[in-house]
Amino acid sequence: MEIRIAGLEDIATVRAIAEVAFPDTYKDILTPQQIDYMMDMMYSEESLKRQMTEEENIFYLCGERGYVSIRPDGKTADGVRRFHLEKIYVLPSEQGTGLGRILFETAKKAAKEAAGNEKVRIELNVNRYNKALGFYEHIGMTKDRQGDFPIGNGYYMNDYIMALEF
Repeated sequence: MEIRIAGLEDIATVRAIAEVAFPDTYKDILTPQQIDYMMDMMYSEESLKRQMTEEENIFYLCGERGYVSIRPDGKTADGVRRFHLEKIYVLPSEQGTGLGRILFETAKKAAKEAAGNEKVRIELNVNRYNKALGFYEHIGMTKDRQGDFPIGNGYYMNDYIMALEF
């Protein structure tokens, strides 16, 4: 199973995975209108290009099966190098195969390599009603805090912020 850094030439593949995985993940949580809004906000060609070129997101792609993206996010108050796991999605047909864990481990390894000898903290926002909560807890993440974050158009992300330090 090859996992590689995705480039601008892979935007169509990332979008194709997102167009299946994102709505499937949120179909019982969000309205169709909010899903459409968020898809455009996060997965339009322009948005993905900006994430890759201006916002320092590094995408790791596993063929047409799934992806993860991570972004450096400064340091915590006590000096730990922080990274934000922006996205991790696998196709519904790939869930339960171990691909999600492999993608997460890829993100962890990348963060650790970027941090060198420094301690690392990975954080991610996850909807409080997302069935993936169990997956994140299973791989060692814990609920650190929660919030309701406005994302525009009257919509909010009702999230836990989960974290893992290593």
